[in-house]
Amino acid sequence: MSFLSLIWAGLFRRKTRTVLTLFSIIVAFLLFGLLRSIADAFTVGVDVAGVDRLIVQPKYSIIDPLPISHASQIVHAPGVAMVTHADWFGGFYQERKNFFPKYPVNPREWFAVYPEFRIDPAQLDAFERTRTGTVVPAALAAKYGWHVGDKIPIEADIYPKKDGTRLWEFDLVGTYDTPSGDSSQNGSVFLFNYDYFDEARQFGQGQVGWFVVRVADPSKAAEVARSIDKLFENSPNETRTATEAEFARQFANQIGNIGLMMGGILGAVFFTIILLTGNTMAQTFRERVPELAVLKTLGFSDALVSLLVLGEAVLLCAVGGAIGLGIAALLAPGVAHGIKDILPGFEIVWQTVVLGLAIAVLLGLVVGAVPALTARRLRIVDALRER
Repeated sequence: MSFLSLIWAGLFRRKTRTVLTLFSIIVAFLLFGLLRSIADAFTVGVDVAGVDRLIVQPKYSIIDPLPISHASQIVHAPGVAMVTHADWFGGFYQERKNFFPKYPVNPREWFAVYPEFRIDPAQLDAFERTRTGTVVPAALAAKYGWHVGDKIPIEADIYPKKDGTRLWEFDLVGTYDTPSGDSSQNGSVFLFNYDYFDEARQFGQGQVGWFVVRVADPSKAAEVARSIDKLFENSPNETRTATEAEFARQFANQIGNIGLMMGGILGAVFFTIILLTGNTMAQTFRERVPELAVLKTLGFSDALVSLLVLGEAVLLCAVGGAIGLGIAALLAPGVAHGIKDILPGFEIVWQTVVLGLAIAVLLGLVVGAVPALTARRLRIVDALRER
């Protein structure tokens, strides 16, 4: 009988107990795979964000507005090639679950600052001419069955219209394509005309959420950022200019520290699993004390018996972790499809799998350490007396 088969046989000495413990570990690592990937998805866009673009935002809070007049000063700052603006509109299409980002923008400026977003020139012209016009990603139009010429109703949750109603209707005048593999927030945005939005909204006229600045020389982005912020020092509307990466992090942090929240949930789950698995291994050890004494009598060394007990714990956790992560990987495409408009970029990457397996092995070492040390110190005479 091989050493591994001996570990396996000992592990399933009490099949029901082992299976239930294994199921708990599987669920824990299934949650780990999904929750860890959700936390990672909130930082997606950080690595793909253009290094030649900066975001000018309010200094103290992203929800504070900035006057649109800032644009005329920003565009003349040294190193600035072009500037545009956007705002967070919120709202939903038909049902609250149908959520996707919506920005009021200057049509031509937006697509000049984001040249990687491809749009038919005729549709861009129509977007600029049509006050109630909108353009959307081709994938979003396909999802909801929209076609050019359709009217798209959006129920506002932040900005009511001047007449007090919250229903905004937009005319679809075109679609645009995003770069292959781009899962950043800017790549899935419902864009509509800022002039119409500013004229029709009940409050906030002449204000925007942030400015997007394209710099002439990416190597001087830090200098450009400092010069922009200096323009508005000690003014009622001070700014803080950062890279798109930093802006994406701050935007996610408006919801909260996602990494901390996910870590707290997983910490509670794994603490429970340590208690559960540790209790299982302790019970198993107590039941097998005479058997371990027999193994020592047959010539098994203290170290080998200790390794046998520790191996059972590590194998149990490793198998449960591998199965749980495997199930998470199988479920990931379906989860990603279901939340792609709310949380684009969700996927389980190999780093998450490797980290999960490492945690599984560490978990096994932790719960098996005490029984293994006890088995090492076990005296044959005392153990056989318990038979």
